[in-house]
Amino acid sequence: MFTGIVEEIGKVSRIVFSPVFQLEVRAEKTLENLKISDSICVNGVCLTVTSKRKEDFVVQVMTQTLKKTNLGFLKVGDEVNLERALTPTSFMGGHFVTGDIDGLAKVEEIKKESSQWVLSLKVPSGYEKYIVPQGRVTLQGVSLTVADKKEKFFQVCLIPYTLSHTTLKNCKRGDLLNLEVDILAKYMDEILKSYTEAERKGVTFDFLRKAGY
Repeated sequence: MFTGIVEEIGKVSRIVFSPVFQLEVRAEKTLENLKISDSICVNGVCLTVTSKRKEDFVVQVMTQTLKKTNLGFLKVGDEVNLERALTPTSFMGGHFVTGDIDGLAKVEEIKKESSQWVLSLKVPSGYEKYIVPQGRVTLQGVSLTVADKKEKFFQVCLIPYTLSHTTLKNCKRGDLLNLEVDILAKYMDEILKSYTEAERKGVTFDFLRKAGY
């Protein structure tokens, strides 16, 4: 489990394509207390550390993960967002992030408004219902608030701190970003599927509060 608060920007130092796709990532802070078999979030994707050296670590990426994410587009020298997994004593910022990518969100437009950027993105088909204004999404491993949504498109705002501490400063129109929608929204959707239509109409804010949401 992660929070979407990027700890460090790492750099891809080597890529091995066969027999298993492997990324070697150079880092500093993220290497502290990092052990082999630990989970680590790379551009929003939960991966397992298979090797570690003084200045870098290695992760393997399965074929299915390559199909659903943009990790296969990485090149040596590219920057990546890094976050170590939560521990029982970790500070919980951002929101609950699993590192299981739902799909790729296409950057349709980038507007620079004063000191912030406004990104407009297209939602992958089937995930529109999980994105709501003021809700949370994860893009490239970064926890963000949805500023607006219209049909298949949504917007997020990037403040100067986010731009300077994540790789989102490098994104451009047409880029495909790793998207994870709010896991709580998906759980709620599954819960509601078990109710009849009449029962679903009875799901009110009071009902949700009593259920612990």
